[in-house]
Amino acid sequence: MRHPSLASVEWQDLRQLSLSETVYNIFLSLPFLLLSWWSAWQGWWLLALVATFFFFTAALRQAHDCYHRTLGVGVLATELMLFFLSITMLCSTHAIRHTHLNHHRDPLGDSDVEGNWARLPWYQAILGGGIFSIAIQWFGLTHGSRRNRILVACDMLLISAVIATAFITMHTVLIYHVLVMILANTMVGFFAVWSVHHGCDDVVYARSERHPLINLLTFNLLYHIEHHLFPAVPTNHLPILAKRLDAAAPQWTQQSVIPFLAPVNKYPVVNMNKKSNSLNTEVSLIKES
Repeated sequence: MRHPSLASVEWQDLRQLSLSETVYNIFLSLPFLLLSWWSAWQGWWLLALVATFFFFTAALRQAHDCYHRTLGVGVLATELMLFFLSITMLCSTHAIRHTHLNHHRDPLGDSDVEGNWARLPWYQAILGGGIFSIAIQWFGLTHGSRRNRILVACDMLLISAVIATAFITMHTVLIYHVLVMILANTMVGFFAVWSVHHGCDDVVYARSERHPLINLLTFNLLYHIEHHLFPAVPTNHLPILAKRLDAAAPQWTQQSVIPFLAPVNKYPVVNMNKKSNSLNTEVSLIKES
C-alpha cells in the first residue's frame, strides 16, 4: 500500500514509453562497449577506461530496467537483454534480478541482502566489493524459483565461456574486458547501493541526486527514492517524477546522494526527526491494515 503522503503525486502518465525511448533503452550501452573494445585494440587505454565506465553504468541502467520490466520491450526480449548483459558485464543479471526485487519488497530490512550493504562504513563497502558481488548472485541462485535457477545457471555457463576464451586465446581486447568487468563488479556495492542508501532508515530508505551533470553521467540512476516509491516509472521519466515529488512531498527527497553538490532547497525544510516519527506511525498503520 502506497504511503498516504504520496497520494497527490501523479505518476501513471509516466509509465508509457515512446518508440524512440524504447530504442534508446535497448541500445544505450552498445556504443560505449564497442568504443571500449576498439580503444583497447588500438592501445588507447585511457579512452578505453572512460568508455568502459560509461558502458558499465549504462548497462546497470538497462539491467535495472529489465528487472522492473520498464525497458519498453516484452518478456522474451527482456530475457534476451539480460543474457546479453550477463555476458558483457560478467555477472548473472538473472540472479541479481531476484535479489534486487527482494530489496524492493523489504528495503533495508532483515532479508535485504542488497540494501543492507549500505549499513557498512564506506571503506568496508569499497574493500568488500568482491564479497558483495558474490553474495547477491549467490542469494539469487539459491533463493530463486526453479526457472530462475536455470536461467542463472545459463548465465554462469556463458560467463565462464567468455572468461575461458579470454585466457585461452590471450586476446588483448578480451583480457582487458574481463579484467575491467571484474573490477567494475567489485565497485557496484559502493556506487549502486551504499551511495544511495547509506544513512537512511526503513521509512525514507533511499537518497536522490539533483545535480544535472551527475544525473547525465549516471543515466538517471541516482533518482533513487523516486524509483523506490514508484518502481513502475521507467528511468527515462524519473527527472519529471522528481520534480513532482519535490513539489508534493519534499520530505522524501531531502537526502542527497552527493550532499556537497546539492542545490539550495527551493522547498520548505522539513524537520526529519519529527517527520520520521510521523512517517513511522503511518507506515505501522499501513502494515497493520
